[in-house]
Amino acid sequence: MGIIVQKFGGSSVADNTKLFNVCKHIIREYNSKKQVVVVVSAQGKTTDQLIREALEIDKNPSQREIDMLISTGEQVTISKLAICLNKLGYQAISLTGWQVPIKTNDVANNADIEHININRILNELEQNKIVIVAGFQGINKYNDITTLGRGGSDTTAVGLAAALKAERCDIYTDVDGVYNRDPRTNKNAYKFENISYDEMLKLANDGAQVLHYKCIELAARFNVPIYVKSSFEKNPIGTFVGK
Repeated sequence: MGIIVQKFGGSSVADNTKLFNVCKHIIREYNSKKQVVVVVSAQGKTTDQLIREALEIDKNPSQREIDMLISTGEQVTISKLAICLNKLGYQAISLTGWQVPIKTNDVANNADIEHININRILNELEQNKIVIVAGFQGINKYNDITTLGRGGSDTTAVGLAAALKAERCDIYTDVDGVYNRDPRTNKNAYKFENISYDEMLKLANDGAQVLHYKCIELAARFNVPIYVKSSFEKNPIGTFVGK
């Protein structure tokens, strides 16, 4: 039984209706006899709002405390999604980055993953559970919560896919693939059916926001196949990113 890692961004999980929509994508893979690990971001603009609130208190807050604060957004999402799946009759368990654990370096707000211990996840999968992991976060050698910076949930998903030797990593967004321009503002934008890691990295460095460069570099290093799909389409085809 192969492992599939799915990642859903903030706009895909912004409210309860969208959470139940996400459940459909998860259940479809689970019912196809796959072991499913899900990574999610904070709902909507939660992270931005938490940062704004912190800056209202102190214009120069401790970056350790910022990591502690903004990591809570993903914890809310994972628990809500697990509740949704359990209500639908599917066993699911939510795990924060430190519960996995995902070990990182000590760089506040922009940490890099150094090691992922997959034993807890594998144990839960063996019990036929859907495992939901908080994206964007980990824990350093001092047992402090860290966050991975922009695109951190994508990096979490690819990192887990590499560690678990997953068949692929599906990144669900509010667009249906990778385009040469933003399809929301340019009607002549072209969607790639397939794109290499190097080409995707160039697009990311040129400002494309579908995948962050850290996530692409990690995927290339461990040869993790990525599919970029729309979370709002029933059977999205999307764009394949690989060799």
